[in-house]
Amino acid sequence: MSNLILGIETSCDDTAIGIVDEHGNVISSVISSQIDIHNQFGGVYPEFAAREHILSIIPTIDETFKKSNIQLSDIKAIGVTRGPGLIGSLLVGINTAIGLGISWNKPVIGVNHLRGHIRSADLEMKRVNYPATILLVSGGHSILAYMKSVTEIEILGTTKDDSVGETYDKVARMLDLGYPGGPIIDKLAKDGKATIPFPKPIINEGFDFSFSGLKSAVARYIEKNPENICKNTIAASFVQTVLDVIITKSRKALLLNPSKSFIIVGGVAASPQIREQAQILCDELNVELCLPPLKWSTDNGAMIALATWDYIKYGIHKEPKVQLRLPLNEF
Repeated sequence: MSNLILGIETSCDDTAIGIVDEHGNVISSVISSQIDIHNQFGGVYPEFAAREHILSIIPTIDETFKKSNIQLSDIKAIGVTRGPGLIGSLLVGINTAIGLGISWNKPVIGVNHLRGHIRSADLEMKRVNYPATILLVSGGHSILAYMKSVTEIEILGTTKDDSVGETYDKVARMLDLGYPGGPIIDKLAKDGKATIPFPKPIINEGFDFSFSGLKSAVARYIEKNPENICKNTIAASFVQTVLDVIITKSRKALLLNPSKSFIIVGGVAASPQIREQAQILCDELNVELCLPPLKWSTDNGAMIALATWDYIKYGIHKEPKVQLRLPLNEF
């Protein structure tokens, strides 16, 4: 009996494949990283990312099946990220999924990458209770939303320019720290003191985010103090400013939208500083903090597979066609 979903995720620079059952149990997950390729550029080089996906996707799928010890007959459907993301990278995953669907005689469903991140919080065990407030922070997105259920999502605020993750990477590039910059900056920040008063981009106390001004402030500070650069201090001050903005907006969202759960997902959700401050906030407001395990915080195929189960459950079939801009509240 077919009771598993194969998830394919190629929205950016990771070739990620996962096999998941309807309860979120991960049967197998394999990720082929491109960090070594993009590190020299300080960020993702789209054309190189697409080329590497072409080389990696079939071997990664093969390895996922080998690790799972399952049969092709166990696969009910194929879920593949259709957007948002880099067009070349998305096309590799989508075309591969379509080809496999024809060859294996399996339905192929195009999945919203952002909904995959939401579902990452329920991988391996159910953690989310609705209604919930969600903070999605990643390399391409900074979103606050209120979720009455899996299907009912009200977007409260989005990024107006640079996302949190993008800002981390750009600041890391300024400090010549390599890529990805987030984990390195968080590590440096632990050993530094937040003594630099960088501006906090609150944007009229609303829920929208803007981090381009903060990024520029860091750049100006480095330019004005070329002989007195303490990377730990800059990192600590930058991280504290980001946290102040994120936690301030999250507190307001939770107070205005009574929630049982506060979900934080996306690559930046792996930040130990964000996890610590979010726990303090949730303890203060008596809300359950729902965080995916660290290994499911970044892009992975398992989250796409679990999201695909929602499409099947609610009878929603989306063609595997590229959609570069796709809102969180759309299947």
